[in-house]
Amino acid sequence: MPLMAAEVLLVRSSSCSLLPSSSPFIPSSSNQMRTSPCRCLLPRGAPLSGFFGCRLTNSSSTINLFSTKEELSAYAPKLRWKRTGGRHISGMVIKCNYPQNADLPRYYSKKEKKPFPIPIVELRRAARERIKNAKGKPRIPTLPPRNGMLVKSLIPVAYEVMNARVTLINNLKRLLKAVPVQACKYCNEIHVGSIGHPFKSCRGLYSNRRNGTHDWTRTFSSEDIFVSLECFHLSDRLGPRITHQERFSVPRAPAIVELCIQAGVDLPDLPTKRRRKPVIRVGRKEIIDANEDDLPEPKPNKHEVPILDILPDEDVVAPLSPEETAQLADETIEAWETVRQGVARLMRKYTVRVCGYCPEVHVGPTGHKAQNCGAHKHQQRNGQHGWQAAVLDNLFPPRYVWHMPESGEELKRELKNFYGQAPAVVEMCVQAGCTTIPDEYKSTMRLNVGIPASLKEAEMVV
Repeated sequence: MPLMAAEVLLVRSSSCSLLPSSSPFIPSSSNQMRTSPCRCLLPRGAPLSGFFGCRLTNSSSTINLFSTKEELSAYAPKLRWKRTGGRHISGMVIKCNYPQNADLPRYYSKKEKKPFPIPIVELRRAARERIKNAKGKPRIPTLPPRNGMLVKSLIPVAYEVMNARVTLINNLKRLLKAVPVQACKYCNEIHVGSIGHPFKSCRGLYSNRRNGTHDWTRTFSSEDIFVSLECFHLSDRLGPRITHQERFSVPRAPAIVELCIQAGVDLPDLPTKRRRKPVIRVGRKEIIDANEDDLPEPKPNKHEVPILDILPDEDVVAPLSPEETAQLADETIEAWETVRQGVARLMRKYTVRVCGYCPEVHVGPTGHKAQNCGAHKHQQRNGQHGWQAAVLDNLFPPRYVWHMPESGEELKRELKNFYGQAPAVVEMCVQAGCTTIPDEYKSTMRLNVGIPASLKEAEMVV
């Protein structure tokens, strides 16, 4: 069972140098945050002149020392903590957004429909409430990007995401020369390591004959690690929907690139219409472009930066030393986080749709009309997609792989429940020697779970 989200207590005191192990800390009544009394188990004689970080979980607490206040200045507001004896100690509470241990990502069958990010009942309730509150009030003007204009604050973010995506792909091509990655010949599962994992989870061709055993081979393709979904490119974001007859004449582009183009990135190969005045809405689905003849000549885009190029496979050079590999891993994990955070910011303003039955995505207000869905029971829908709101993992899917333990031992089939998982990019960077791991993935990697040395020891675990 995964533990609840952890709390971090930071205490500082210059008046005493000894804290008994039985001294509980209780928040004062003036504290507005909901906190529960907690007991810090510190060794006798521990100095309180510096800052302590106490991670409190359901079962235990571990102490981490911090040397300077600057390391902790950006986390949480200061609170007043009072000990039962009456001595006041200033402190801060940090609430972690991620649990200590989390369940592994669930495998969804091809016959299952994707769950809605927000349940339909909640959407209907919010729509009724919105209509009720809008009665008798003047209509609110449409804001960007629904009125055809760009969100100016997100244009730098779009350029940053574009270059971070290219940096991520180039770094992955170099890391693949140093970190071995295995791919199954019959299914889309991969494993980061010199030898593939022994788990019988293959669902590919003739998997029943092999009892689910994978047939591993080494891969050097970055597309196996970084999944790049494609979608239709819109020359006009507010234009008519793409019909079934236009599915071959409309160009396709990577979904992240299309999202950045609609957010303000200008690419000569994929032109799109830019408006300088908000559109005039005649009806619910009909719009008219405003007259822009009275406007002066457009100024050059001040946010435009040069776009990096993806390296060809023949120009990729492997890192020459372990230090260079570790530095490359740090740059890769930084680019990975930049892309994910940037795409998440862009998706809050620019609508992205995903089919509930297949991986098809569409960047735009409404999905296209191409009848090319081949998912389960697509004949009943005449090949039409079931469009719904997309989440980050639909547009930028992380491929989860098994996390190798720090001891370097090969995975054992009998100890499968003790191993964790992480996105393939993160696992590659960890094995390449990166210094920092995002807290978001530590819960599924199960870094603090002890792995039994034998099957007999595993059977003794309750």
